[in-house]
Amino acid sequence: MTRDCDVLVIGSGAGGLSAAVTAAHHGLRVIVAEKTPFIGGTTAWSGGWLWIPRNPLAIAAGIEEDIEAPLTYLRSEIGNRAEDPRIRTFLENGPEMVGFFRDHTAVDWIDGNRIPDFHTTRGASAGGRSVCAAPFDGRRLGDWAHRLRPALEETTIWGMAIASGTDMARFFNWRASPANALHVGRRLARHVADLATRGRSTQLVNGNALAARLLRSALDLGVTVLTEAPASDLIRENGRVTGAIIGGRPVRADRGVVLATGGFPHDNARIATMFEHAKDGTWHHSAAPPTNTGDGLTLGESAGGVVTKDYVNPGAWAPVSLVPKGYGETSRFPHLVERAKPGFIAVAPNGRRFVNEADSYHDFMSALFRAGADHAWLIADAPARRRFGIGAVKPFPFRDAPHLATGYLKRGRTLEDLARATGLDPEVLDETITGFNAGARLGEDPDFGRGTTPYNLIQGDPGHQPNPALGALDHGPFYAVRIVPGSLGTFAGLTTDPAARVLDASGAPIPGLFATGNDAASIMGGNYPAGGITLGPAMTYGYIAGRVLAGQPVKGLQTQKETENVL
Repeated sequence: MTRDCDVLVIGSGAGGLSAAVTAAHHGLRVIVAEKTPFIGGTTAWSGGWLWIPRNPLAIAAGIEEDIEAPLTYLRSEIGNRAEDPRIRTFLENGPEMVGFFRDHTAVDWIDGNRIPDFHTTRGASAGGRSVCAAPFDGRRLGDWAHRLRPALEETTIWGMAIASGTDMARFFNWRASPANALHVGRRLARHVADLATRGRSTQLVNGNALAARLLRSALDLGVTVLTEAPASDLIRENGRVTGAIIGGRPVRADRGVVLATGGFPHDNARIATMFEHAKDGTWHHSAAPPTNTGDGLTLGESAGGVVTKDYVNPGAWAPVSLVPKGYGETSRFPHLVERAKPGFIAVAPNGRRFVNEADSYHDFMSALFRAGADHAWLIADAPARRRFGIGAVKPFPFRDAPHLATGYLKRGRTLEDLARATGLDPEVLDETITGFNAGARLGEDPDFGRGTTPYNLIQGDPGHQPNPALGALDHGPFYAVRIVPGSLGTFAGLTTDPAARVLDASGAPIPGLFATGNDAASIMGGNYPAGGITLGPAMTYGYIAGRVLAGQPVKGLQTQKETENVL
């Protein structure tokens, strides 16, 4: 038996669901096929931030800038890659995408008007270029709630995710005021009730909220959502992609197929050919779902698509630690938050610092690669560990004992004891931390400039002075977690054009085949200039693909006739 639709979307992260919702809003019959039991892809595990300069929430707050401002920043960051025509199309359509989902679907946003770009190069902004999904009540999904991919367990409290910003600050400072304690108590009480009655959290935040809102929107518009429905082959007729084999059955798509399977962070064979630090394909530990194995890229190549191989970084690097789960299994914890807090330091295997710990996760790992090391140690003193946790070890009142027992967490009464536990040279480690402490007490880091950029400062602890991102490691016991090379996803992908069409080796569009998210080559050329440069373009190009497939005009595609010719 054959299923029929207008648009088939393969993959259910933000990029794929954006395309599905947009196409369905314009009257098309849409099927979303997800190979796992869960909807949401990497999005559901992410922070949920989108980099969308000139977005409606920033404008409403009085933050207005010409399109040349973000273009100037991107030229500073990625050089002539900024002349990729997809970038201007993204900048022109991103704000419209945010408004469309806010006004016509179950998606709502909170602003990131205080979130700065990663770097301070020319054209950088101290805020106004980011948005995030607003918290969502998972009960609104009804029976579909159990098909939403849960938040990454290691980053939650018994399965309850903490929102970045005010929510997280209140959890870190729950003992500082009755108001904070009440907030935390209410959140935990609601979560306990959710576990008792529904088996999972319904207080959805960050990327989990974004995936839930997109799923709710798709269901509201009559999109057919299939789970445990892997795609094995594309169907081609007369040179055009007209569907795919889904779960062993053909699905015909009259308008086209959108690839959005999440890139290749767990495709060891492809990793071996692209990642310098993992030439055998194994010494890389992505925090993306393990089912992201490059299916979309393989399908695209089967139709003549080409995967980029010239990006400065083929992956979105991030430091991760391997958390033992028993029976020889491990999970990956992405270190995105605690590194910039006072009382933390990172050292290479030689016991010396190699990076500004408060820089972005991508910059952190890039520095480790430049140092020629295959791992590092993240170290905290007792007050920092109690207040902020370290890796998968949560703050007080959570206990150290389980993680000490598995070897994930190392502890030493003194720095010399910690050095022995981690295999570091005691004299070198003591010298490193003594020198770091001297500057930290003054709020200075002469070696790496930690705490001197807007991004560093917002990642730190606002109440800590003289520098929110710097604090001496004074009080034992001392703790350490081993960090290894990882990523949040991949940048290399199928080459596409400003209409989200997959291109063949000659640069011509493959009729009927589109790609977005990490299946499409990143418009940033393998660079990481700001948080949200994955989800922002993913949803924008999903939106563009949906409009193109529905025959709707798109900014940057000059005429309605040109848009229609795409089909």
